[in-house]
Amino acid sequence: MKKIVITLNLLLVVALVSCKEDATSKIINSNVQVAEQRDADAKKIPVMSFDKTEHDFGTIGANQAQETLFKFTNTGNAPLVITSATSTCGCTVPEVPKEPISPGESGELLVKFNGAGANAVSKIVTVTANTAKGTEQLTIKAFVTPANAMPAGPLKQS
Repeated sequence: MKKIVITLNLLLVVALVSCKEDATSKIINSNVQVAEQRDADAKKIPVMSFDKTEHDFGTIGANQAQETLFKFTNTGNAPLVITSATSTCGCTVPEVPKEPISPGESGELLVKFNGAGANAVSKIVTVTANTAKGTEQLTIKAFVTPANAMPAGPLKQS
């Protein structure tokens, strides 16, 4: 019985001594302000708004090089950083701005297409950036006339 009473007294002393300090006295106000700013900045997201997401070159000859500009604006509230742009084919080469685009600023993405393929051709360019979705997709289209295509019209008979 004595052991139980002594053990309970020791536990009571430890509990009273360990809870002596007020936890709020340990808070550093400058750290709280830094954390609040960090949390507010984390909610800011860039938004990539394109003037068009698809371009049709129309009818072009085989291997006839083409290019188009996709213009965009950062309509979000944080700097836009484009990390990469890739195409579904080596015949399509996107060129992206290297510098971050500030909120409200505009940029251009140049897409070069070498006219490869035949008939209806469609290529997708995937832009990877720090937007909410993480990727944006752009499409280019063309009707490529084959190099050995016969001219339109009736065939001559001998």
